[in-house]
Amino acid sequence: MELTHKDVNGTRLIEANGARLDAAVAIRFKDEMRVLTGDGPERIVLDMKNVEFLDSSGLGAVVAAMKQAAPARRLELAGLTPTVRKVFGLTRMDTVFTIHDSAEAVLKADHVQAS
Repeated sequence: MELTHKDVNGTRLIEANGARLDAAVAIRFKDEMRVLTGDGPERIVLDMKNVEFLDSSGLGAVVAAMKQAAPARRLELAGLTPTVRKVFGLTRMDTVFTIHDSAEAVLKADHVQAS
């Protein structure tokens, strides 16, 4: 899974560019997230709009990324597909993460607050 990022208005937006976040890519995902969350803005938004499947290893990798970023940075999620959102709901991880409808909505809200 490839991760791309950009910093916008004090937020690091990381986009997950892969259809699956599962055991096959979880370790590489964690390693890349460690690099991308090690510095930069305090607020990090992981855009998961392209992720159609998330298994327990993938969920564990997202939780690990959140723990790696803390306490200096906070990881929020955006763009969860219905299948991925269901996994977060069933595991109650939707109560742990701030989840936004889309990365675009986050950036638009940030822009309005900054104005």
